[in-house]
Amino acid sequence: MDGLGGTKLYANGVSMTDFEEPSGLEHHFVQVNGHRLHVASIGDGPPLLLLHGWPEFWATWLPLMHRLKSKFRLIAPDFYGFGRSDKPEVLRDDLDGDFHANDLAKLIPLCTSEPPIIVSHDVGAFVSQRLALNNPSLVRGLFFFDCPNSAVGSRWIQNSQINEIWYQSFNQTCLAERLVGHSEDTIRLYFEHFLQHWSYKKDAFAPALNAWVKNFSSEGALVGGFSWYRSYNSRRLRALAGEVEEGHQLIKQKTCVLWGRHDPICKSSWSEVLDRVFAEFTVGFAEEAGHFPHVEVPDLSASEILQFANSLG
Repeated sequence: MDGLGGTKLYANGVSMTDFEEPSGLEHHFVQVNGHRLHVASIGDGPPLLLLHGWPEFWATWLPLMHRLKSKFRLIAPDFYGFGRSDKPEVLRDDLDGDFHANDLAKLIPLCTSEPPIIVSHDVGAFVSQRLALNNPSLVRGLFFFDCPNSAVGSRWIQNSQINEIWYQSFNQTCLAERLVGHSEDTIRLYFEHFLQHWSYKKDAFAPALNAWVKNFSSEGALVGGFSWYRSYNSRRLRALAGEVEEGHQLIKQKTCVLWGRHDPICKSSWSEVLDRVFAEFTVGFAEEAGHFPHVEVPDLSASEILQFANSLG
């Protein structure tokens, strides 16, 4: 990856090599539903589908790819609008969880002959929940890093938490693209804020920051990511108002959650609502992580994924 290399170690033990592409990593593009999705894949074994969040793209999984490539076939797509996948030209309001889940329903059979375990984070968590409900036969099990969900409801705005979600409204505006995209410096400032503030280990993404700036400087990358917030807004507002979705069903696939204890945006105390979403789940806490356990504590994360996979038989 451009801008990465060397063996510099950061204060929390994160190495440059964690964000280098491992030998054998493949990149390809798949046409689904009229647009092209980028997929990075590596390894041999049972399939794991890795679904990123915002502000992320496929490369957020590189630390886990290094650790799990000998155990699994790792498949890391960029959602439409993100990374190297096709992107909309303007902000859209239809790129919600069901949109991306429908893409995955077409993508999965093209990448693997058996249902994968879905490993997801942030935006990916919402998408994987919709996939599990809409296409249950495509999901062997669900593993989440932290787990935002509709049952969190008005907790998003209680007490001072409302100050943490300002970006969810800001990202829906055309002003966001103009301000954030003004220059590489403004892109760096904006995304470095989230990568640091949401992390317990503040320099966890330091080795990859140049790659993040390059990614979000590419044409359409800001609009693509921001479109998620515009598309999900009506459902978000209903959740904030405490409205329960009609026809709500418990997700039946076996589920495991590893929650960063110090996540400031998706609080670990919200694990108390998981029984309203999942029929069968376990939850554990990463005591040295915030919003990004897969990057902040990759050894623990890889171990927990392997243990969960083994539990599925």
